[in-house]
Amino acid sequence: MFGITTPIIKAGDDIVQILEASLQAAGLVPVDGDIFVLAESAVGTAENRIVKLASVKPGEKARFLGEKYGIDPREMELVLQECDELFGGVPGAALTITKGILSPNAGIDASNAPEGHVVLLPKDPRKSSESIRKGLEQHYSCRLGVIIGDSRTQPLRLGCTGIALGVSGFVPVEDARGTVDIYGKPLRLTYKAAADNLVSAAELLMGEAGERVPCVLIRGAPVEMVDESPEMPTISMEGCMYFGNIIKGRKEGTYEGSR
Repeated sequence: MFGITTPIIKAGDDIVQILEASLQAAGLVPVDGDIFVLAESAVGTAENRIVKLASVKPGEKARFLGEKYGIDPREMELVLQECDELFGGVPGAALTITKGILSPNAGIDASNAPEGHVVLLPKDPRKSSESIRKGLEQHYSCRLGVIIGDSRTQPLRLGCTGIALGVSGFVPVEDARGTVDIYGKPLRLTYKAAADNLVSAAELLMGEAGERVPCVLIRGAPVEMVDESPEMPTISMEGCMYFGNIIKGRKEGTYEGSR
């Protein structure tokens, strides 16, 4: 893995041109099969998905929820506009489903944004990843993959891991059902989250603060390259082992007084 340091990315910047210049400065030349992991905040900023909070007028619901969860009501207004559904929250974070996945505060990022601003998720991460991939492939004349990634916490665990929002150039989730373990037993449920795992690896170099490494180049990843931009597979809330059982338990009252 190679962390790619770039200048501070601003609204309207051309991500492909910035990456080309930064790769040249680092003495790196992409080769067939390389995967680029890009931070969603960098892509969102370049796509002008940056919002000045002073320009946002919060509604009554946003003011109520902002006070309840300790979130700036202007940011809460943006959360309500961006998310598909809001379920609740804890101090500092509202739990939402946004673009089909669980996201605190609808993925809105106040870190690595200018003072008084926040960055929204790219409008269509899959299309963004495809556009960047095609631009890089045209320049370097090789087959590449691109991921727009973000960080998330895991249930009941402290600390962030990575999640892929949009992917282009390789298969993001590999079906491992039917393969056998070391004792010859076939796997019945296992899927390999290749894209999410690559983002988690890249997060080690990207960091979460002022590292200025919004891109990581991963070489030699064991993924299946394709000349397309697959949709990220999702499952229903009811089919999710975590979310489905929480919903079911609340409906049935099975958590009441349980240990």
